[in-house]
Amino acid sequence: ADCKSVGSAFEGSNPSLPKWALKRMRLAPFFLCVFGLRASMSECFSETGLRFACRQCSHCCRHEPGFVYVSARDLSRLCRYFSLCRADFISTYCRWVEYYDGTHVLCLKEKPGYDCILWDCGCTAYEARPVQCSTYPFWTHIVANKRSWEQEALSCPGINEGAVHTWQEIEQKRRLYETNTPLRRGEE
Repeated sequence: ADCKSVGSAFEGSNPSLPKWALKRMRLAPFFLCVFGLRASMSECFSETGLRFACRQCSHCCRHEPGFVYVSARDLSRLCRYFSLCRADFISTYCRWVEYYDGTHVLCLKEKPGYDCILWDCGCTAYEARPVQCSTYPFWTHIVANKRSWEQEALSCPGINEGAVHTWQEIEQKRRLYETNTPLRRGEE
Protein backbone atom coordinates (compact mmCIF):
# COMPACT_ATOMS: atom_id res chain seq x y z
CA ALA A 1 0.00 0.00 0.00
CA ASP A 2 1.00 3.56 -0.45
CA CYS A 3 -0.73 6.89 -0.07
CA LYS A 4 -3.50 5.72 -2.37
CA SER A 5 -5.33 2.78 -0.80
CA VAL A 6 -4.71 0.22 -3.50
CA GLY A 7 -7.45 -2.23 -4.21
CA SER A 8 -9.55 -1.77 -1.10
CA ALA A 9 -11.86 0.84 0.25
CA PHE A 10 -10.31 2.98 2.99
CA GLU A 11 -7.65 0.47 3.84
CA GLY A 12 -7.07 -0.10 7.53
CA SER A 13 -10.56 0.78 8.70
CA ASN A 14 -13.55 -1.44 9.24
CA PRO A 15 -16.78 0.51 8.82
CA SER A 16 -18.92 -2.57 9.57
CA LEU A 17 -17.77 -2.71 13.19
CA PRO A 18 -19.77 -0.76 15.79
CA LYS A 19 -18.21 2.54 16.85
CA TRP A 20 -17.53 1.28 20.40
CA ALA A 21 -15.50 -1.65 18.98
CA LEU A 22 -13.51 0.64 16.71
CA LYS A 23 -12.78 2.96 19.64
CA ARG A 24 -11.54 0.06 21.78
CA MET A 25 -9.36 -1.22 18.93
CA ARG A 26 -7.81 2.24 18.49
CA LEU A 27 -7.09 2.63 22.19
CA ALA A 28 -5.81 -0.90 22.78
CA PRO A 29 -2.29 -0.37 21.32
CA PHE A 30 -1.88 2.78 23.38
CA PHE A 31 -2.68 1.12 26.70
CA LEU A 32 -0.79 -2.06 25.88
CA CYS A 33 2.38 -0.11 25.09
CA VAL A 34 2.11 2.40 27.93
CA PHE A 35 1.52 -0.27 30.56
CA GLY A 36 4.04 -2.74 29.13
CA LEU A 37 1.46 -5.42 28.46
CA ARG A 38 2.73 -6.36 25.01
CA ALA A 39 4.35 -9.74 24.59
CA SER A 40 7.51 -8.21 23.12
CA MET A 41 9.05 -4.84 22.35
CA SER A 42 8.77 -5.61 18.63
CA GLU A 43 5.02 -5.14 19.05
CA CYS A 44 5.72 -1.65 20.48
CA PHE A 45 8.47 -0.82 18.05
CA SER A 46 7.02 2.66 17.40
CA GLU A 47 7.08 3.55 21.10
CA THR A 48 10.47 5.26 20.73
CA GLY A 49 9.41 6.99 17.51
CA LEU A 50 9.86 6.33 13.82
CA ARG A 51 11.92 8.10 11.19
CA PHE A 52 10.13 9.50 8.17
CA ALA A 53 10.76 12.38 5.76
CA CYS A 54 8.87 12.68 2.52
CA ARG A 55 11.36 12.51 -0.35
CA GLN A 56 8.76 13.79 -2.82
CA CYS A 57 9.43 10.80 -5.04
CA SER A 58 5.73 10.79 -5.98
CA HIS A 59 5.44 7.00 -5.76
CA CYS A 60 2.45 7.32 -3.44
CA CYS A 61 0.67 9.67 -5.87
CA ARG A 62 1.32 8.08 -9.23
CA HIS A 63 1.57 5.03 -11.46
CA GLU A 64 -0.69 2.67 -9.48
CA PRO A 65 -4.49 2.50 -9.33
CA GLY A 66 -6.08 3.21 -6.00
CA PHE A 67 -8.43 5.34 -3.98
CA VAL A 68 -7.81 8.64 -2.25
CA TYR A 69 -10.97 9.07 -0.21
CA VAL A 70 -12.38 12.52 0.48
CA SER A 71 -14.07 13.27 3.80
CA ALA A 72 -16.30 16.27 4.53
CA ARG A 73 -13.29 17.94 6.19
CA ASP A 74 -11.09 17.23 3.15
CA LEU A 75 -13.72 18.55 0.76
CA SER A 76 -14.10 21.82 2.69
CA ARG A 77 -10.33 22.39 2.80
CA LEU A 78 -9.86 21.57 -0.89
CA CYS A 79 -12.77 23.79 -1.95
CA ARG A 80 -11.31 26.73 0.01
CA TYR A 81 -7.84 26.06 -1.39
CA PHE A 82 -9.04 26.01 -5.02
CA SER A 83 -11.71 28.71 -4.46
CA LEU A 84 -14.42 26.41 -5.80
CA CYS A 85 -17.90 25.59 -4.58
CA ARG A 86 -18.47 21.98 -3.52
CA ALA A 87 -20.39 21.02 -6.67
CA ASP A 88 -17.68 22.39 -8.97
CA PHE A 89 -14.86 20.73 -7.03
CA ILE A 90 -16.66 17.37 -7.03
CA SER A 91 -17.45 17.48 -10.75
CA THR A 92 -13.88 18.49 -11.66
CA TYR A 93 -11.73 16.49 -9.25
CA CYS A 94 -13.82 13.64 -7.82
CA ARG A 95 -15.59 10.38 -8.60
CA TRP A 96 -17.95 8.14 -6.66
CA VAL A 97 -16.79 4.60 -5.87
CA GLU A 98 -18.48 1.69 -4.17
CA TYR A 99 -17.47 1.25 -0.53
CA TYR A 100 -17.35 -1.84 1.70
CA ASP A 101 -20.94 -1.43 2.82
CA GLY A 102 -22.36 -1.00 -0.69
CA THR A 103 -22.73 2.78 -0.40
CA HIS A 104 -20.89 5.13 -2.71
CA VAL A 105 -18.17 7.38 -1.32
CA LEU A 106 -16.27 10.35 -2.70
CA CYS A 107 -12.74 9.84 -3.94
CA LEU A 108 -10.28 11.84 -6.06
CA LYS A 109 -10.15 11.04 -9.76
CA GLU A 110 -7.07 9.63 -11.42
CA LYS A 111 -5.48 10.81 -14.64
CA PRO A 112 -4.51 8.34 -17.37
CA GLY A 113 -1.60 6.28 -16.07
CA TYR A 114 -3.15 6.35 -12.57
CA ASP A 115 -1.63 9.67 -11.46
CA CYS A 116 -3.69 11.46 -8.82
CA ILE A 117 -5.72 14.28 -10.34
CA LEU A 118 -3.94 16.72 -8.01
CA TRP A 119 -0.51 15.69 -9.33
CA ASP A 120 1.34 18.06 -11.68
CA CYS A 121 5.10 17.86 -11.05
CA GLY A 122 4.15 17.75 -7.36
CA CYS A 123 0.94 17.95 -5.40
CA THR A 124 -0.98 21.02 -6.50
CA ALA A 125 -2.83 21.07 -3.17
CA TYR A 126 -0.09 19.95 -0.78
CA GLU A 127 -1.14 22.36 1.99
CA ALA A 128 -4.77 21.19 1.72
CA ARG A 129 -4.22 17.56 0.72
CA PRO A 130 -6.64 14.94 2.05
CA VAL A 131 -6.07 13.41 5.48
CA GLN A 132 -5.33 10.06 3.83
CA CYS A 133 -2.32 11.67 2.16
CA SER A 134 -1.17 13.84 5.06
CA THR A 135 -1.17 10.96 7.55
CA TYR A 136 0.82 8.53 5.37
CA PRO A 137 2.77 6.41 6.35
CA PHE A 138 1.32 6.47 9.87
CA TRP A 139 -1.69 4.31 9.00
CA THR A 140 -2.76 1.64 11.47
CA HIS A 141 -1.80 -1.35 9.35
CA ILE A 142 1.61 0.16 8.51
CA VAL A 143 2.61 1.04 12.09
CA ALA A 144 1.09 -2.15 13.52
CA ASN A 145 4.51 -3.81 13.80
CA LYS A 146 8.10 -3.60 12.62
CA ARG A 147 7.52 -6.08 9.81
CA SER A 148 4.70 -3.98 8.30
CA TRP A 149 6.79 -0.82 8.64
CA GLU A 150 9.81 -2.38 6.94
CA GLN A 151 7.61 -3.84 4.20
CA GLU A 152 6.24 -0.37 3.46
CA ALA A 153 9.79 1.01 3.42
CA LEU A 154 10.43 -1.13 0.32
CA SER A 155 8.13 1.17 -1.65
CA CYS A 156 8.74 4.45 0.19
CA PRO A 157 12.27 5.89 0.35
CA GLY A 158 11.25 8.35 3.08
CA ILE A 159 10.59 5.64 5.65
CA ASN A 160 13.50 5.20 8.09
CA GLU A 161 14.98 8.51 6.91
CA GLY A 162 14.88 12.05 8.26
CA ALA A 163 13.43 13.28 11.52
CA VAL A 164 12.12 11.03 14.25
CA HIS A 165 8.37 11.33 14.78
CA THR A 166 7.41 10.74 18.39
CA TRP A 167 5.02 8.03 19.40
CA GLN A 168 2.49 10.76 20.27
CA GLU A 169 2.76 12.27 16.77
CA ILE A 170 2.39 8.83 15.20
CA GLU A 171 -0.68 8.05 17.32
CA GLN A 172 -2.23 11.42 16.53
CA LYS A 173 -1.86 10.82 12.77
CA ARG A 174 -2.98 7.21 13.06
CA ARG A 175 -6.14 8.24 14.95
CA LEU A 176 -6.83 11.02 12.44
CA TYR A 177 -6.54 8.49 9.60
CA GLU A 178 -8.80 6.00 11.41
CA THR A 179 -11.54 8.54 12.13
CA ASN A 180 -11.48 10.28 8.73
CA THR A 181 -14.64 8.86 7.17
CA PRO A 182 -15.15 9.29 3.44
CA LEU A 183 -18.12 11.38 2.36
CA ARG A 184 -21.06 9.25 1.27
CA ARG A 185 -23.29 10.12 -1.69
CA GLY A 186 -26.10 12.31 -0.46
CA GLU A 187 -23.97 13.91 2.26
CA GLU A 188 -22.20 16.29 -0.08
